[in-house]
Amino acid sequence: MELLNVLHFPDNRLRKKGKSIDIYDDNLNIIARNMLHTMYECKGIGLAAVQVNIQIRLIVIDVSEDRNEPLFLVNPVINSKEDKIIFEEGCLSVPGFYEPVERFNQITYSFHDLKGELHEANANGLLAVCIQHEIDHLDGKLFVDHISDIKRDRIAKKIKKQTSQGILSARKGVPYSI
Repeated sequence: MELLNVLHFPDNRLRKKGKSIDIYDDNLNIIARNMLHTMYECKGIGLAAVQVNIQIRLIVIDVSEDRNEPLFLVNPVINSKEDKIIFEEGCLSVPGFYEPVERFNQITYSFHDLKGELHEANANGLLAVCIQHEIDHLDGKLFVDHISDIKRDRIAKKIKKQTSQGILSARKGVPYSI
């Protein structure tokens, strides 16, 4: 498996929207497995294809304690949401920073699996938050878009400085970042 490079905020490529997937082939499976491998290596719990500069609507997630229950969501859509909560979020594309973000605690969502079969499911808690966070990535949004401009600008400057000083590599993750 290949370890992919995770883009870091404020990289403009993170603002691109993922394109809908309509071909379910070996290439899609390879991309999904490489994304999963990268997410695990970076100690994340979710990763969107856009974060590794692949502009397709694909998400990998594993919120299990043993890191052995991966989910592959192709063309995911949130159908309903309820019960607003504030959740402290981090992100592999914004390493080292955590901020409170308003999300929904319960969602119903639909997605295709890697074979192209359509599914509908419910999620709550961490999984629901993770799905919302990753779908934001597919739409060119980051969790820092949910915080103040001042905080977002401060984070961008710190990440640029860390990258220029070689402190931050494209593959370095933060434990349990979404």
